Amino acid sequence: MLFNTAQQGRQIAWQEFENLYSQNQIVPGKTQISDTGIVAQARPGAFGETGDQPTTVQIKFRPSASEYYTKKLDELTGGDYVEKPTPGWVNALWFFFPFFIIILIFWFFLSRGIRSAAGGGGMLGSFGKSKHRVLSKEMTGVTFKDVAGIEEAKEEVGEIIEFLKNPKRFTKIGGRIPRGVLLVGQPGCGKTLLAKAIAGEADVPFFSISGSDFVEMFVGVGASRVRDLFKQAKESSPCIIFLDEIDAVGRRRGGGFSTGGHDEREQTLNAILVEMDGFSSSDGVIVIAATNRADVLDPALIRPGRFDRQVVVPLPDVVGRLEILKVHARKVKMGPDVDLERLAKMTPMFSGADLAAIINEAAISATLASKDFIEQEDLEEARDKVKFGRAKKSRVREETENKLTAYHESGHAVLQALLKDADPLHKVTIIPRGQFGGATFSLPEKDRMGYNLKWLIATLRVACGGRIAEQRAMHDVSSGASQDIAQATQMARAMVVEWGMSDRLGFVRYAGTDSRDTFIPEKEYSDETADLIDKEVKRIIDEAYTDAERLLDENWDKVEALAEALLRHETLSGDEVHKIMRGETLDKPTVSDLLRAESARSKTNPDGPADDGEPDVPPSAIPNPV
Repeated sequence: MLFNTAQQGRQIAWQEFENLYSQNQIVPGKTQISDTGIVAQARPGAFGETGDQPTTVQIKFRPSASEYYTKKLDELTGGDYVEKPTPGWVNALWFFFPFFIIILIFWFFLSRGIRSAAGGGGMLGSFGKSKHRVLSKEMTGVTFKDVAGIEEAKEEVGEIIEFLKNPKRFTKIGGRIPRGVLLVGQPGCGKTLLAKAIAGEADVPFFSISGSDFVEMFVGVGASRVRDLFKQAKESSPCIIFLDEIDAVGRRRGGGFSTGGHDEREQTLNAILVEMDGFSSSDGVIVIAATNRADVLDPALIRPGRFDRQVVVPLPDVVGRLEILKVHARKVKMGPDVDLERLAKMTPMFSGADLAAIINEAAISATLASKDFIEQEDLEEARDKVKFGRAKKSRVREETENKLTAYHESGHAVLQALLKDADPLHKVTIIPRGQFGGATFSLPEKDRMGYNLKWLIATLRVACGGRIAEQRAMHDVSSGASQDIAQATQMARAMVVEWGMSDRLGFVRYAGTDSRDTFIPEKEYSDETADLIDKEVKRIIDEAYTDAERLLDENWDKVEALAEALLRHETLSGDEVHKIMRGETLDKPTVSDLLRAESARSKTNPDGPADDGEPDVPPSAIPNPV
């Protein structure tokens, strides 16, 4: 750019140029510098050549180094050089070069989109293709044998399998199989597993996609993916389309203020509605969707002719939980003392996913303890871990905090044991677990489909027991009762506004409709009624608090005895609590005894392990002076 053909000569480095200049081998007044290099004339014979013609020498560098070499040249020559600017067209080229690259990249992707339009993707290309996965019976590996605890739901979807296997049986007399089946249930109940089992039993292709896979930042992508999904499904019929978490795109239209993402979601929903109307029962395509929020779905989506059948997948009862535990227990090694029936009774309101997690956590715990199989204690510990979190046995607490926790949990446990309408006491501990400093575990005798007033009042009294006990014993209160307060407040408010259990407000629901899909909360009662609701909630809690305080005053000796036992043993079973309340002594080593035994064993065998199995003492156990 700087050098023409006549000027091109010998290329040297800057250090060599400095040596030539210091030896007076550079012709004065013939040195030029530009943005890309230096050109000078060396005297004849400077490089040992013969002749009387000067030699052109060049030093090339990048434009970014121009300022550096200009300064060096000025110091070397004292200003004896000429600055030759780079031609304007070169500067213009450097300025427009980034824009040219951007345009080139944009054109590349645009041309790819145009070329792929013939393949069904339109201008979006493969971006508008559905992101579904196609699973076969061999790939899912799930049949009805792997699904337990939801027998009614299995029976209800059984006719879908029969239709996919033998569709002529239904069409012979003019019957029509439902086009869509909506599986409704809480998270972890087995909706996705049930859908896979349907595909496995029917032995047909299984198109699986999540509702969130339809949503993108570009307008029209969701609708394009819906059309592509149904097109491929029709080509593979008979088959099943499974839309997991359909509430991501199927929410009720018209709620709240319109936004760009809201409009795109509505377009995707409209595409689903149109596609479900566009195929007939003879196409052999069954659409199964799953959600845990059926109340927020658009009415047009669940009307007859689309998702016209709703199958409720409930939480398993005690029989169902036992069957689920048996299914998962087949995959692990169980010890002779394992009682799955007892574990099923200990896990009310647990979902199938929770039960699977219990078996897995027990297997991990047994493995870490170097056991050959899972024992009952592993399962019970796993149950507490899944529901309440891991026990923080390594946490060190001060004596005062330990004592406060012991009295707090004793207040809960004594009331739980005294009140006949409350759930039976299962276990109480002052070992921190999850976000709780201690815990009192109850064990319902049966599955509860609803809540009666006696049980609610008893549960409120138990919730108040912790704060009452710590206040009387320590003459102070702590934030440890925050969860109890939240539970009591929520329960009392539900009694007033949802369940009609207030005499002053009567048999009326004041909770209002679900307003989570709108920006403006809905209140269907006056300010005077709101004030009355607050007063009724406080009255119910105050009455429960007063009753709990009276019961603890009458049985304070039992609270003190239980608190002292908790400080010595840290964890007590329900039977042990009842023994203490009857004045009996426990034939059980204390934490201090276990620590002394562990210390003696360590001195006897300082290099070897304390035990092949699980250590007897928590690694963090601190002996209490009690």
